[in-house]
Amino acid sequence: MNIIDNDLLSVQEARILAENAQAAQKVLSWSEQELLDGIVDSVFSAIHPEIESLADLAFEETDYGRAEDKRIKIRFICERLKAAMDGMRCVGILGCDREKRLMDVGVPIGPLAAFCPVTNPVSTTIYKALIAIKSGNAIVFSPHPRAKNCMTRTLEIIVNTAESAGLPKGGVSFLSNVTAAGSVELINHANIALIINTGVPGLFSAIAASGKHSIIGGMGNGPAFIERTADIRRAVNDIVMSKTFDYGVVSAAEQSVVVDSPIEAEVRREFERRGAYFMTPGESEALGSLFYDARGRANPGVVGISAERLAKKAGFIVPYGVKVLISEQGYVSGAAPYSKEKLCPVLAWYVESDWMGACEKCIELLLSERQGHTLVIHSMDEDVIRQFALKKPVGRLLVNTPGVFGGMGVTTELFPAMTLGGASARAGITAENVSPMNLVYIRKIGYGVRDVDSVVARLSSVDAEDAASIGARLSSGDVGDTASVGARLSSPGAGLSPSASWDAAAVTASVNKFDMPLGYGSSSEQNEILAALKKMVGTG
Repeated sequence: MNIIDNDLLSVQEARILAENAQAAQKVLSWSEQELLDGIVDSVFSAIHPEIESLADLAFEETDYGRAEDKRIKIRFICERLKAAMDGMRCVGILGCDREKRLMDVGVPIGPLAAFCPVTNPVSTTIYKALIAIKSGNAIVFSPHPRAKNCMTRTLEIIVNTAESAGLPKGGVSFLSNVTAAGSVELINHANIALIINTGVPGLFSAIAASGKHSIIGGMGNGPAFIERTADIRRAVNDIVMSKTFDYGVVSAAEQSVVVDSPIEAEVRREFERRGAYFMTPGESEALGSLFYDARGRANPGVVGISAERLAKKAGFIVPYGVKVLISEQGYVSGAAPYSKEKLCPVLAWYVESDWMGACEKCIELLLSERQGHTLVIHSMDEDVIRQFALKKPVGRLLVNTPGVFGGMGVTTELFPAMTLGGASARAGITAENVSPMNLVYIRKIGYGVRDVDSVVARLSSVDAEDAASIGARLSSGDVGDTASVGARLSSPGAGLSPSASWDAAAVTASVNKFDMPLGYGSSSEQNEILAALKKMVGTG
């Protein structure tokens, strides 16, 4: 009887891949940007004709979201990410300041370990592989167990194409035996320099315990505030399109709507016109009970499915054409399911009397899961927008744009990304949309532009001049602020020593003269000055 221990196989494979990645990193660290760019372009070209098949495979395997929306995400990466990276220099000499004689050199951090979410498996895998190659980093993937087939197929295309274009073997690799033990071994392996985790919260503790630098694409739980000056039709349309895209699985999607009370009735009508259904208290309770189990773990059965299917699971029927379900809430609580992230077309609804109350409500929502991911505000009042920008504990503030499309960089000029940092939650090293530049460090080069002897001589002469002026004032009886003079004379490195600039006899005479009257400052301050001067001229 043959017994196969999959954990041991996965651990051993993780070690081998990490060793191979280190060997590849040695080659990549010396690779020119032009070679890396050629590899990146080859991968983009190879992925493009496979967009539909990869999107369909992801949908069939995970049963999350919509196949047509997954195609949009992959196409977005192939077009918008490519455009953003064209001409970008990440490694080698990045820039020179000839006048100041400074130079910046980009140095890869790698090797990297990468974990991708079951909700966006193909688009995130392509994105991470390409920003790693662009920045000269070897990368090892641990596919999500529920998306192993689609991620493996995606990585096979990337690896075969990249290696044919000049990427060293081991530059991009992945676990074929995927277990939790293998993933943890990869995290802790000495060769892994940086961990990129997007949407796999089960590994947060292991990553934190490793003590390594990490980039965390945190859970969203981002609210959207509709302020009284907002374009209501545009704001509601943006929120509904964002929350229903791929049935709500993108972490940047709005999770709650906070409405300014003077416009609440109009905003409610516009939501209903756009396909929103406001649940009754009983319906809200029935649906909310499905989000998490008794131990607080998210229920995968409600992730990435339509509003109609969600309602049926909760035991009620919604009218035809309903796109999003809304639950009216009065408060934020860590125990309340609607205060948390909901990866489905469901929104919590809060009403506040003014922007200041909405500001506090948004902070409560952002801190309820301490992720600090994304906040959306719809407003034409620049003062209110500025206050939100200054006060919110969040990685990005989006203004008058959908959360999903603005956060990913589709409708904004943020870097096009599938990993949105949330470092304000004290996890990870960046709160930015992660780009290849987050995967390198900048080595600063500075040429000498001043002769050290002349600099020291100049600084010494300044001190001597100061000392001479103090001596002259003491001789004349004009000492000014004795406390500051004493502090200057007594401080380390004051530069006051018997030198050619000082006549010891003259200073001693000044001290003796000054020692008689007590007309300036307190006696203790004068004594402090005298002690410093006497020590300086060797009489103390």
